[in-house]
Amino acid sequence: MTTAFDPGAAADRATAAILHDTLHGRERGVVVDSPPGAGKSTLVVRAARELAAAGRRLMVVAQTNAQVDDLVLRLAAKDPELKVGRLHSSDADAYDPALRELPSVTLSARPADLAELPVTISTAAKWAYVKAEPWEHAIVDEAYQMRSDALLAVAGLFERALFVGDPGQLDPFSVVGAEQWAGLSYDPSASAVSTLLAHNPQLPQHRLPVSWRLPATAAPLVSRAFYPYSQFRSGTGPGERRLAYGVASDGSGPDRVLDEAAEAGWGLLELPARHTPRTDPEAVGAVALVVRRALDRGAVTSDEQSPVPAPLTPSRIAVGTAHRDQAAAVRSALASLGVSGVTVDTANRLQGREYDLTVVLHPLSGRPDATAFHLETGRLCVLASRHRHACVVVARAGIAELLDDHPSTEPVRLGATAGRPTTRSSPTWPNTAWPGGRRAIPSRAGGGPRIRGRATRRR
Repeated sequence: MTTAFDPGAAADRATAAILHDTLHGRERGVVVDSPPGAGKSTLVVRAARELAAAGRRLMVVAQTNAQVDDLVLRLAAKDPELKVGRLHSSDADAYDPALRELPSVTLSARPADLAELPVTISTAAKWAYVKAEPWEHAIVDEAYQMRSDALLAVAGLFERALFVGDPGQLDPFSVVGAEQWAGLSYDPSASAVSTLLAHNPQLPQHRLPVSWRLPATAAPLVSRAFYPYSQFRSGTGPGERRLAYGVASDGSGPDRVLDEAAEAGWGLLELPARHTPRTDPEAVGAVALVVRRALDRGAVTSDEQSPVPAPLTPSRIAVGTAHRDQAAAVRSALASLGVSGVTVDTANRLQGREYDLTVVLHPLSGRPDATAFHLETGRLCVLASRHRHACVVVARAGIAELLDDHPSTEPVRLGATAGRPTTRSSPTWPNTAWPGGRRAIPSRAGGGPRIRGRATRRR
């Protein structure tokens, strides 16, 4: 007899094993892979509290000031008595002003002022300039988005460390070329985790097995496409989350794709194939209209946390793009439709955030070529994994053909991690498999958009 999967129990077992190795293990490092919405920040906060309670002097390394401030706020909310130091730069806006209101938080640009506190948090860039006696323990947050050269700059500051990150999202960013180091174990542009494991393969490796963000309609697809070596499941089952509308569809393309997204969790609003400027006016307008219609139709959501339907407000909707100029164009289009309060940003800035409904402008939509930037699977992973209820993709037809025709001209380097293929049959979302089993493509009178939901193509 098959035992039913208990997501809460599975997550608890994984967390217990991680904390045991962190607190009592003999290795100098512990690596944790976390899928989207698996409770990575919750794990970091809990590990920080337990290390502090065990008397371990702790430093926490994050990658951006926003991540640092978020961790400080989370720690203060969870444990108001825990003394936390927020190490910042001398810039006027170096930290969230809300931190000044927290009595347990000490703010300083001088490491010496925070030396006696049990927990000190800062960015990797700031830690790189600190000269002090090593901390007993460190937690490195978003470790897959940290370059290995940044880890090298801070590695002398701690004796042992817990590395937590999401292996499926955006790779570390470098403003200079690093081709001469490709394939080498000390490639400075590689992620901190890949370099760490290349030199220390014996380190304990764990994974969080449950995404509490992605619904049952999304977790299988995102897991197969972007996490082939660290599969995960949704913390909710079919039907536990619902998206509905108070106003019936008017039969337009945006309304039909919203209906499909409410039923299947995914929707594709496909415009006619055409090569366009990056800020494709028709695609931008379609994105804005989808958002406008979701609000006009009185969308409501209900889930395992709140079974009573709640209105879908603009603050719970996000639009994701590949480029900042595309995001600016969408904001302008939304404003012209009288919509405000919707988050519109690039994948880089949406990383780590969560919404009920997301609308995505596909990075390859309308493009005549497929560049490395637009083919990066981490960017697609971020865009496809921000939602709790549904994701609508707006794209021009022809993406599958563009991928099939894309020549593989990049040189092969010994030792370099092989990228995933980018053909029609590869695990490059969304050209692999939509959840479910039927194709929903209404007729296109006059060459209008077509709406796809759960297509039949499988890997």
